[in-house]
Amino acid sequence: EVYFKNLSKQKQKEVMEKNGNNHKLRVCVATCNRADYSKLAPIMFGIKAEPQFFELDVVVLGSHLIDDYGNTYRMIEQDDFDIHTRLHTIVRGEDEAAMVESVGLALVKLPDVLNRLKPDIMIVHGDRFDALALATSAALMNIRILHIEGGEVSGTIDDSIRHAITKLAHYHVCCTRSAEQHLIAMCEDHDRILLAGCPSYDKLLSAKNKDYMSIIRMWLGEDVKTRDYIVALQHPVTTDIKHSIKMFELTLDALISFNKRTLVLFPNVDAGDKEMVRVMRKKGIEHHPNFRAVKHVPFDQFIQLVAHAGCMIGNSSCGVREVGAFGTPVINLGTRQTGRETGENVLHVRDADTQDKILHALQLQFGKQYPCSKIYGDGNAVPRILKFLKSIDLKEPLQKKFCFPPVKDNISQDIDHILETQSALAVDLGGTNLRVAIVSMKGEIVKKYTQLNPKTYEDRLALILKMCVEAASEAVNVNCRILGVG
Repeated sequence: EVYFKNLSKQKQKEVMEKNGNNHKLRVCVATCNRADYSKLAPIMFGIKAEPQFFELDVVVLGSHLIDDYGNTYRMIEQDDFDIHTRLHTIVRGEDEAAMVESVGLALVKLPDVLNRLKPDIMIVHGDRFDALALATSAALMNIRILHIEGGEVSGTIDDSIRHAITKLAHYHVCCTRSAEQHLIAMCEDHDRILLAGCPSYDKLLSAKNKDYMSIIRMWLGEDVKTRDYIVALQHPVTTDIKHSIKMFELTLDALISFNKRTLVLFPNVDAGDKEMVRVMRKKGIEHHPNFRAVKHVPFDQFIQLVAHAGCMIGNSSCGVREVGAFGTPVINLGTRQTGRETGENVLHVRDADTQDKILHALQLQFGKQYPCSKIYGDGNAVPRILKFLKSIDLKEPLQKKFCFPPVKDNISQDIDHILETQSALAVDLGGTNLRVAIVSMKGEIVKKYTQLNPKTYEDRLALILKMCVEAASEAVNVNCRILGVG
């Protein structure tokens, strides 16, 4: 990596041309929501900073374009990225069918966009249903796919979507050693897997505590202090919507009882999200003096809010991934992040029948400070990813090759193999008996002929020839190729 960075621009260009990239690599980055943009933005900045190597096209779809979720496409514009295409792909609804229809709508709209852009590679992040539509479209249109965050494990339908995108993707950027091993176990080509760390950590670990108090006061009020407030972010679990809504209700009850200033973010666009919002309104969260309910917080400000919080609670991947970089205590609720690697700052509440268990977890975690964790990155993911992009050989066949482990010989037959290796004719001249046999290459006797050994040489030779003719005639039926005497 250091070697590549220290090369002159001309030398870097020669490396790219050697790999068939004798033109700028046209990269399409597609972002669906506020969460994936926080991971993709550092890569986009890196690509934009090297115009001699890359052309960047930005496609925005999903909840970015919905007012109820904060019209978060505006933060992309504020970061000075040109949005090539906006695709309205979310079908409004509160059930699983709406998610399926949203995927279908995206699949209808994306081909025209990709035909116009003709990217060399598309970068897709994570495990959302929108991302599945992106990967499916690109794969069917013979566009190379780079998947960010493959190989990780969580506990919902997102898990299945993530692994489905892995199977469609041609290249993989993973964040942890375990994720890399999972990808290899899934028979992905090791040469096409990059262990880079999480791109958002590049920003997290370089974030300065610049005037963080003004950010905290802006979102939580003038009288709030550091380590004396809570950030809550909870999403519906699409494989068990009813139970996840019940747990959200218990969480709000526990937070009301705990009586600390709390910033509550609205949930993702998923089946069940509107029901969760109704629960918030039923309990008067938007008008409660201890609560601030918001649709979106810009990532730079969100970093400062969780870095200085007394606790974060919910089931967002941010809690078990990014927040560990600051050692902020986290309470992870339910099954949505089951299987994720976490630091010691995370306390799991897998199930709760009453608010008491959640309240007890708040009492245990609130105000603690844990060691900072770097499980998901060391702050240098983007340089690794850019180097990886430059090394992609566009002359390589697009068709994926899976690295399957060795298996038993196939029981199906190949005629050339049969003709060349199946059997040999063996003759034994000595002893009491004359013996002729058809013997397989594995040493097994396919058929054996035995006669008493005649007294005279002439009779013996005549009998041998007769037995060999009989055996050779039979050998035709088993494709015997080799006649041996011995």
